[in-house]
Amino acid sequence: MGSQQPQHAGRLRLVGQREHGGDRPPAGPAAPAGPQAAVRSTTAPVSAQSAATAPAAPTTPVPATPAVPATPATAQGGFAEVLNAAIEHSGLSLDRIRAALAKQGVRVSVTTLSYWRRGRSQPERATSLRAVHLLEELLGLRHTALTALLGPPRPRGRWVTQGPAPDGLRVEQIWPGETELGEVFAELDAPPAGQLERQSIHDAYYVDASRRGNVLRMRQVVRATVDGVTRHVVVHKSDEGVETCPEITSVRHARLGRIRRRPLSGLLVAELLLDRPLALGDSTVLEYEVHLPDSGPTTSYGRFFPAPVREYVLQVHFDPSAVPVQCERFDRAPGTDTDRHREPLWIGASASAHVLTADQQPGQVGIRWQWE
Repeated sequence: MGSQQPQHAGRLRLVGQREHGGDRPPAGPAAPAGPQAAVRSTTAPVSAQSAATAPAAPTTPVPATPAVPATPATAQGGFAEVLNAAIEHSGLSLDRIRAALAKQGVRVSVTTLSYWRRGRSQPERATSLRAVHLLEELLGLRHTALTALLGPPRPRGRWVTQGPAPDGLRVEQIWPGETELGEVFAELDAPPAGQLERQSIHDAYYVDASRRGNVLRMRQVVRATVDGVTRHVVVHKSDEGVETCPEITSVRHARLGRIRRRPLSGLLVAELLLDRPLALGDSTVLEYEVHLPDSGPTTSYGRFFPAPVREYVLQVHFDPSAVPVQCERFDRAPGTDTDRHREPLWIGASASAHVLTADQQPGQVGIRWQWE
């Protein structure tokens, strides 16, 4: 990641922030009462402009400068309150703020900005903290006016507060760089990690005649580790650079609940509602298909594991008219992009290859291939 030094405020304000000449406060009546009135009323009014800036007539009294709303730099409250007051004062829409941040190389969605100003989540990762520094300049706040209010990272839903499954990892460790994932899990109030122990997973990935992976058929056998389990949350993501989300269809032994999509990052988070509540020790089978957006010729498929799985089977099925010339299995440690193990695979007469792992540990395992 690049330097964390803040960019020049003047460049950021060009996107549409209201400017006032010199140090003169904006003229006009006080802001009408509303949701933001309480925030602004806690601040001291801006001091009147010095009489030295304009000569006064010797025989005419100078009228007092009318009170004006406080600037966001003097607003009081927590992070969300100060940010919200600063956005209101600036007159900028969240979409224009998002565009201004994007020009500085920081991508933050409008949804994330809305969550920050409403107190539903707070910035924590390095990219988000850089966005806050830029927001301070964009909104005319003093340096650290927002960052000093953040405090320590806070939990993001019950799935975090109760920690990962035994011998497992948190979701953000498996999906590094996905800043929106925790917020989506919090929005869905995702169940704590480890409520469903995965006994086996079977992925069947299909590559068509144009060398594009278009369908994933998934089957899981899960067992409840607590009483009263009624749902399961699954995550799927498009290839890098694809701003379209996968779609889940053909669900069996469950039904689709709430779905959250983040097209800019190709992220899909879906809730599967089980056919019946599971008591401690009960098991069930989950099956569904994922239709994948077109990302061009495909050269690999892999699955991330946040917790151990007793058995994992991955099959990649190629169209008989488009069979790769080479195929191999790969394994990676959690959160890394370097292979720790490779193994050649045979593509049989059925135009498919597979891997089988017993006691799969946290990390990633998959198959990659070459077309020529």
